[in-house]
Amino acid sequence: MGYFVEPTVLVETRPGMKVVDEEIFGPVLTVQRFDSTEDAVKAANATAYGLAGGIWTADLARAHTVAAELKAGTVWINSYNVLDPALPFGGFKQSGWGREHGEAVFDAYTETKTVVVPH
Repeated sequence: MGYFVEPTVLVETRPGMKVVDEEIFGPVLTVQRFDSTEDAVKAANATAYGLAGGIWTADLARAHTVAAELKAGTVWINSYNVLDPALPFGGFKQSGWGREHGEAVFDAYTETKTVVVPH
């Protein structure tokens, strides 16, 4: 028999807690309070992992700014876990190397070589 965790929301979490600092593959959401968007981005980027993140907001311009600052392989805006075989998927930092899906998957199987001959 396997383990099963009911969908769970953990509130008042903070950096240093295992549930915050490690990747949890399950229906678990940790909630932290921040004084500014900059503080939230800093905390998100301070982890050793960077598989994916989600941004929920009515301000799409701000969401794109934050998404560009996050060190994560995938960032969903106003959605989560939307996958498509044409989209590259993979993490940053200790969340993996390379990409699955899309044209980017071929990079793992390609060895490029540059040969230079002076004129």
